[in-house]
Amino acid sequence: MDEVKFYVGLDVHKDSIAIAFARAHLRDDPQFVGTTRYSVISLTKALSKLGKPAELSVCHEAGPCGYGLVRALREQGYRCEVVAPSRVARRPADRIKTDRRDALLLARLHRAGELVPVAIPEPADEAIRDLVRAREDAVNDQRRMRQRLKSFLLRHGHAYTGTRWGPKHELFLSKIKFEEPAQHIVFTEYRMAVRFATELVERLTQSLRAHAETWRWLPVVKGLMTLRSIDIISALTIVAELGDLRRFPHPREFMGYLGLVPSEHSSGNSKQRGRLTRTGNRHVRRILVEAAWNYRLPARIGESLQPRLEGQPRHIIDIAWKAQVRLCHRFRRLRSRGLHQNKTCAAIARELCGFIWDIGTRLQPA
Repeated sequence: MDEVKFYVGLDVHKDSIAIAFARAHLRDDPQFVGTTRYSVISLTKALSKLGKPAELSVCHEAGPCGYGLVRALREQGYRCEVVAPSRVARRPADRIKTDRRDALLLARLHRAGELVPVAIPEPADEAIRDLVRAREDAVNDQRRMRQRLKSFLLRHGHAYTGTRWGPKHELFLSKIKFEEPAQHIVFTEYRMAVRFATELVERLTQSLRAHAETWRWLPVVKGLMTLRSIDIISALTIVAELGDLRRFPHPREFMGYLGLVPSEHSSGNSKQRGRLTRTGNRHVRRILVEAAWNYRLPARIGESLQPRLEGQPRHIIDIAWKAQVRLCHRFRRLRSRGLHQNKTCAAIARELCGFIWDIGTRLQPA
């Protein structure tokens, strides 16, 4: 393998790419090459003037343009990494931000080894993740549509006190009448929007279940489903968002990645801890915090959990049961100390990360 001679930083936008490079084994300032249009052909033509693909190490920040550029460069033999924008060190005194300065900064930090690369998923894994996020967006839209309908009915004295969105609630809605035709139109449109949003959620859920049956990470998904409050949608979300959990050498790093550890500002003898950092993947963090609430009940294997345990290895079931016993006991203990329920759920979610990491690192993709 050829030795790297240039470290290249790219500031990527949907229409343009700014290019800068820093010479290896030297401490001189990086140099700006120029700006080209967003095209793999134009970019490789500019990079070819610096050297062979094996002599260049390229990086750019993760952004809305996805992973198409890094995959194309890797296919042509370039060393290319996508780095986390939140981990790029910027001086507080820098008040001028341009594409040129960003590219020069990336080139300098890349040469110094101070950039943190992100895990690039395989195309099939990214497709499942897109489907998971599409379903989550549809659920959020459904929630907003329902809230609009409930608010409209509440303003006009048609509040419902029972369980909503079931057969009885639909019968209640079908009997509502308004004196003004305009209000009846609004009511009908809101009901149709709720129905369409519900149908979209059902279609995406069915598609997600169907595609999961042939996914290579299905053994890990089924392993995580042995945990209490982790159903197939939650397990698919965790695996699709995080990928291979073996990239985390220790569960503490996994907890920190999800932002479930407290922030800290310490200096000398003064130690001060604050709220959760809430960094990293917010989709998985939401799933874990919601799952933590189910551990307020006593440990048991219910009707919904029993089928998920069938066919799983004994050591995976033992981990899941150990997690349930420990987390249920810890939830009650924290609440008995007077800790707020939100802080209790955050603490349980943090410990749940450790058991998820343990199961995820023991199982292999198909």
